[in-house]
Amino acid sequence: MNLHSIPAHLPFLDTLAGWWLARRGADPLAIADGLILLPTRRAARGLTEAFLRASEGRPLLLPRIVALGALDEAPLALHGMLALPPAVQPATRLAVLTRLVMALGGQHGAPQTADRAWPLAVELAGLLDEAHRAEIDLAQRLPDAAALEHAAHWDRTIQFLAIVTQAWPAWLDEAGLIDGAARTRQLLDRQAAAWDTAAPPMDIVIAGTTGGVPAVARLIRTVLRQPRGTVILPGLDHAMPDSVWDALEDGHPQAGLRRLLSTLGATRLDVEPWPAAGSTRADAVARALLPAAALGTWREPFAPALTGLTRLTAADQQEEAVAIALILRDALQTPQASAALVTPDRALAGRVAAELRRYGVVADDSAGEPLADTPPAVLLRLIARAVAEGFGPVALLSVLKHPLAALGLAPAHCRAAARTLERACLRGPAPPPGLDGLRAAAGKIRPETTADLLDRLDTCFAPILAIAALPEAAPVVALQALIACAEAVSATDATPGTLLWSGEEGEALAEHLAALLDALPYLPPQDVSTLPGLLEASMAGIMIRTRRALRGLDKGGEHPRVAILGLLESRLQHHDVLVLGGLAETVWPQATDPGPWMSRPMRARAGLPSPEEIVGQMAHDFAMLTGAAERVVLSCPSRRDGAPTVPARWLVRLEAFLAGHGATLPAHPAAAWAQALDQPDGAPKPVQAPAPKPPLSARPRRLSVTEIETWLRDPYAIYAKHILRLRRLDPLEQSTDASDYGMIVHAALAAFLAGLPPTYPPNAGPLLRAEMDRALHAAGLRPALVAWWRPRLTRIADWVAETEGKRRIQHVPVLVRAEAQGVWDVPDTRFTLTGRADRIERLPDSTIAILDYKTGTPPSDKDVRDGRAPQLPLEAAMAEAGVFGADLAGRAAELTYWHLSGGFEPGKASQVMKGDPAGKVADAAQSLIAHIRKYDDPDRAYLSQPHAGAAPRFADYAQLARVAEWAALEEDPLDTP
Repeated sequence: MNLHSIPAHLPFLDTLAGWWLARRGADPLAIADGLILLPTRRAARGLTEAFLRASEGRPLLLPRIVALGALDEAPLALHGMLALPPAVQPATRLAVLTRLVMALGGQHGAPQTADRAWPLAVELAGLLDEAHRAEIDLAQRLPDAAALEHAAHWDRTIQFLAIVTQAWPAWLDEAGLIDGAARTRQLLDRQAAAWDTAAPPMDIVIAGTTGGVPAVARLIRTVLRQPRGTVILPGLDHAMPDSVWDALEDGHPQAGLRRLLSTLGATRLDVEPWPAAGSTRADAVARALLPAAALGTWREPFAPALTGLTRLTAADQQEEAVAIALILRDALQTPQASAALVTPDRALAGRVAAELRRYGVVADDSAGEPLADTPPAVLLRLIARAVAEGFGPVALLSVLKHPLAALGLAPAHCRAAARTLERACLRGPAPPPGLDGLRAAAGKIRPETTADLLDRLDTCFAPILAIAALPEAAPVVALQALIACAEAVSATDATPGTLLWSGEEGEALAEHLAALLDALPYLPPQDVSTLPGLLEASMAGIMIRTRRALRGLDKGGEHPRVAILGLLESRLQHHDVLVLGGLAETVWPQATDPGPWMSRPMRARAGLPSPEEIVGQMAHDFAMLTGAAERVVLSCPSRRDGAPTVPARWLVRLEAFLAGHGATLPAHPAAAWAQALDQPDGAPKPVQAPAPKPPLSARPRRLSVTEIETWLRDPYAIYAKHILRLRRLDPLEQSTDASDYGMIVHAALAAFLAGLPPTYPPNAGPLLRAEMDRALHAAGLRPALVAWWRPRLTRIADWVAETEGKRRIQHVPVLVRAEAQGVWDVPDTRFTLTGRADRIERLPDSTIAILDYKTGTPPSDKDVRDGRAPQLPLEAAMAEAGVFGADLAGRAAELTYWHLSGGFEPGKASQVMKGDPAGKVADAAQSLIAHIRKYDDPDRAYLSQPHAGAAPRFADYAQLARVAEWAALEEDPLDTP
């Protein structure tokens, strides 16, 4: 039996190429006479490069090198191949399965919309492929998969899975198609039958596979029967005791090879070991990963060969990525040396690729990037989302600020117009939904600056808006309209309709959408709101290779000596420096998941492979990768996503084994490199709070009453607002809790009080409710916000009407003026104070009462007395000076806040400085004068939040002042009021 195994410590492809050349000598025709089958396309490309290395670059006629999964593409004489039905297109299969799921009408919990049914169709397709590879008949095996105690529940699942056991096979027969996995299996079997019928007149080698698929194992068995057939296995363990070998569990690295040899009717004695001598790093790993039954061998004397093996322990995922990038970059210092990161963690791969870019290194990332994350696909998804959400501010701006969006303008002009529209009507509470709501909101503020952009939006979105206006539409029609919209949105003044499909990512998106357009006619009509989810579900899991990462670089391309590989792509590859990243439980190895349909025992009864077989293959990858490279770094961060990390079981076993023999894995210094990378030279200096000292000529000489409190609590806010002239933008889609509906309350109360007759009317409540409704309608808010606020305003109206009636009884006669405002030149200063009192009453004893309406929490009496909330005392001082008019001039006898929340307690009156507040009013005026004079000193700085525990409630300039960075270091107040 011509069966061999290349050990884990030898570079597999280089060893294979050297073996092939050594057997054929210098005859170029003999070298080319043969066929080599490898498990993956990347391995096939890698063998070609290995031949070039083995021949030292001299020209060669290479044998035919084919990936096992690409037999249909290879020029092989496949007998009867044309008789096989064509494979169903993946998108078509998912669309038909989605329709079959929806056809259940909600039975068995089946979703009834395409966007929710499509992901379930993906799971059903995975079950079909798994069954085809395992060569089981689901219709026969599923009914007996459940134990008796679970039969009732399983019966409902069986009824749902009738989609794949009955409906789907019937559809395939009617369409004359076949599943792709079933067709691949039949191709492999027909190739095996062809070779059994007539032995090929050439050498055939199958190398590097563990034969996890039965059809592949049968092909291997056929090759072994050929006179010129050879099979070369990867990393077979010849030293493991037979009793342990026979009892291996599925999660062990050698379990796959054991199953393959059993299928071939062979034993390890039939496998000829490759000539190799001495204890190697791979031997230590193999012994460390022995199953529990063989752990007694750990007590036997053993001298681990750990040269080149190190451990990287980073603090978290980001530090791990920085450290790995430094290791890869350091490897490039050695001429001709190659380096690679191998990890199943795509987040880690992306971080490392980004870190390598800082050194001008673009790594060859085997996995590519998700199609859904490429710029043209993102634009398409954002447009669909914007339509579904009624052009909400965030959704609309996401479209308008996308790099490909232009709306027929120059991209820069489109971006400028989007910013204008944003400032005009998209900041703060969202406008009413739809483009009409945008026009109404923009028309109130800056219609002339936004009209052209809104007209272009109307034109570009017309196709999809016409579909959205229908109760339901065929998904294929909706997608066609979405594509037309995306082409119009991406058109520029110079290149109309071409940017969306440019580059590899544009071509990949076009190919995907073409297949999707062919498949979507199978789906029933849907509401357009399902289109975003359906589009995203159709792209899930699709990875593409692009050269987008190279754009913007001055020269060069992907670095020829640096790679980022997934586990499948890394098999049989060799690099001088290898980093195995993300060695944490649930990552590498991944969490074992039996799938949504069956438990592990049920899968076993149905004949499906156990989830642990995937873990066993990952373990084999780990053992092979650890053994061959000159330098190997095993990396696991201490924390992932903020939680402590559990290192991979293989890493734990290896460290425990080495500890038992008095050895440890040396720590790699890259973690320290990463920590020192971005540190400044010398001792780090703490961030200092800002302390601007503008010239006196620039300092404000006019402030409002409400700004005085800000000046006391946060002088830097006054500096930023009045000297730098900066204004904080309202957030997008400002939430109802953060929105200030005080303007509606104030406007309604002012109109109500102004319209009251001298005698308080008995129907004051309905009158105030009507004023509240008028003010709410005038605000032009979106319907959802109106519905949220109206009940609160009604409760406020009822409370105010009742409270006002009681005040009128107590204070008769009374003169009430709403929104009295005035300007006060503060005595003994060159400073002007402006103010507007919500309400001032002239009481019968000639004193006045000042009331202030607060829709938020009003200041406490203590804050008012201590001078931290001087608004009402200063308004009282202004009234005493007569700035609100002679009829309201006088001493203040009452200062009251009305807290108008509209909640369970709709309103509450809180009087501050009860008794005779005159003394405190005079103190407030004197404190203001002292504060003004203090800032007339050119050395006085406008500090940010100088008083601990007295920060303003609304710190609009905290980010500008970098408060979060220096506040923890600040200990003593730097300023006094």
